[in-house]
Amino acid sequence: MGWTSLFLNTDKKKVFIVGTGEVACRRANRFLENDSEVILLGKAIPKELSLKGARLEKDKDHDNIEKLVDWSDIVVIASGDSDINEYASSISGEKLLNRADYPEKGNLIVPTSFYIDDIQISIFTNGKSPLMARELRKKIQKAITDEDILQIKLQDYTRKILKEKVSTQKMRKNYLYEILENKDINNLLKEKKLKEAKDYVNNLLDI
Repeated sequence: MGWTSLFLNTDKKKVFIVGTGEVACRRANRFLENDSEVILLGKAIPKELSLKGARLEKDKDHDNIEKLVDWSDIVVIASGDSDINEYASSISGEKLLNRADYPEKGNLIVPTSFYIDDIQISIFTNGKSPLMARELRKKIQKAITDEDILQIKLQDYTRKILKEKVSTQKMRKNYLYEILENKDINNLLKEKKLKEAKDYVNNLLDI
């Protein structure tokens, strides 16, 4: 299957998760933190998930599973019961389907994902090595510096100014590169002086 990375707005999306084990709860927490409605099918869920709004369904009857699939926008298969997994998957139709057991049978991947300040980074190894995904995460976290984060904030600040003052995308891009490579600005960011760097940009962009 030809996987491609995309970001999905899950605000108010209805997510049905088959299972209540470690993987299922980790998936549930991810969706809850991004404002989804979540129902898990299983024996019990941690209090932490309940406090975040997750609901538990214990009835594994096929009719109930069908109702939950119909209710949902996204179906996540993450239980140890292969029969229930296959049944829920088989009736999911064209819905977004994430299969933690057999990713290639679904059409949605939930990759290893983490934040560094406002930056969200996702790693997908095509299911070949979740362990290496975690190791790569550690390396990336070490590689991104405070200066990089401040440069992102400064670039965002600058882009908003340029959109008001500069009509062409090519000229805006040239200004952004100029700021990215400006030694005085980079020295200010190394000293964590974001306000002073913004003042410098204001003077530089007195267009």
